[in-house]
Amino acid sequence: MTFGPWPSPVSRLLTHKDACLLASQRANRPITRTYSSTRPSSPPSRLYQFHFGASWAAKPPEKSRIHVPFSSDTTVGRWRDEMLGKWKNTTSRDAGEDFFFVTEVCPGRSSSHGVSFGVADGVGGWVDSGVDPSLFAQTLMYHAHRYSRHGWAGEPEIDPTQEYEERERVEGWELTPSKCLECAYHGVLRERLVSAGSSTACIISLNASSGVLRAANLGDSGFLIIRSSSAIYRQPPQTHFFNCPYQLTKFPPNMVPSTHFADQPNRAAQYETKLRDGDIIIAFTDGLSDNVFTSDIVAICSFVARSGGSEDVQAQMMANRIVDYARVCMRERKKMTPFSREALREGLYYRGGKIDDVTVVTAIVRETV
Repeated sequence: MTFGPWPSPVSRLLTHKDACLLASQRANRPITRTYSSTRPSSPPSRLYQFHFGASWAAKPPEKSRIHVPFSSDTTVGRWRDEMLGKWKNTTSRDAGEDFFFVTEVCPGRSSSHGVSFGVADGVGGWVDSGVDPSLFAQTLMYHAHRYSRHGWAGEPEIDPTQEYEERERVEGWELTPSKCLECAYHGVLRERLVSAGSSTACIISLNASSGVLRAANLGDSGFLIIRSSSAIYRQPPQTHFFNCPYQLTKFPPNMVPSTHFADQPNRAAQYETKLRDGDIIIAFTDGLSDNVFTSDIVAICSFVARSGGSEDVQAQMMANRIVDYARVCMRERKKMTPFSREALREGLYYRGGKIDDVTVVTAIVRETV
């Protein structure tokens, strides 16, 4: 799936007092913001195009698993089905307790701005309390998608060829991944159909004008950047202790929050970098990172890139191959995996992979002149 290219715009700064309130308003009705700055800046000399793939696989059903999904006639249920239906994934009908989103930022405008995407992993321990962990993750990604569509992946931009009056009126505001995570979390807290739950989350924005990647990651989901067949960055996981990641949480009224781990969105690790032509971004849940080493992910992407085909085909094939390999590794009982290695560091004997849901979103970056 391709996003971009878009026309070159000029940056303007939009100040706001409450991004979540503005985002909520914009998500439900159009709003207009006025910019006071009139000083022009040079338009970027290069534009960026992004090619996406997504793949997922739910772990085998367990007797203890509680699966009470959103009905397809609910807002989140309809969006969930539409998101799953966009991708050529043949492994699993649903993503288990994981979920994800990919959305164009400011779609339908003459100066569409970029792409936002993310992954979330519902914490399975809520099954013991009679809660379906997938509901939290799906709702978190739904609200992240909803807010991302109406916020710029950088400073709001305008077309320098427009008349002065038109340039002074621009819809939208800058929405960073960390602010998006905060807004999405509060959206989950307001959702009546989600009684309780927890989730890790990773949200990434790609700016189509500047090529800048920005990310916010809470917990042990994460992302990887591959450049020239080498991993140049991998997001470190955030954990309280072994196998207990940072997590956003919604408590039921009858539960005492102080007895459980609950982290706020502002604890998310933030990252920013400038992308280059040919870079590959892999966003993933811990079903991948617990079972597949970084070197193997790089090798799979390099093999697919050499096989040829369009960037869209390659991005989807990378996602599919990575998920397939993760499923193989998690069933191995003698193979050393990242999870078993971390267990040994904690003084625990554990061999083989860890059975889990796995979700992967891939993006290939291309510069256009």
